[in-house]
Amino acid sequence: QVQLVESGGGLVQPGGSLRLSCAASERTFSSYVMGWFRQAPGKEREFVAHITRSGATYYADSVKGRFTISRDNAKNTVALQMNSLKPEDTAVYYCAAAWYSGSYDNTDQYPYWGQGTQVTVSS
Repeated sequence: QVQLVESGGGLVQPGGSLRLSCAASERTFSSYVMGWFRQAPGKEREFVAHITRSGATYYADSVKGRFTISRDNAKNTVALQMNSLKPEDTAVYYCAAAWYSGSYDNTDQYPYWGQGTQVTVSS
């Protein structure tokens, strides 16, 4: 069972950038497809980005063109580069792992989750 640990969250001003990282415990990391989700207070957890084993990427419309997901299979990590941040990006960000892409924007697709990292965009 893979364990995931996120890092890199923090407080940033609107228009700024942050880079989140998620470290996986397993050497079979390359076998997983990976996703990033976020959850703002009082809201449902929502899809942010997804990356397949081969590196194909998918994004929520709200972050397309601003966020970039990437993976480094040699280091067992997946990253989320977030640029041009907006106050509405404020949330706890979670990385997640699954065996199949399938419904990659659905939380039910992912059996493995990290503990989350807080991102706050505020002046």
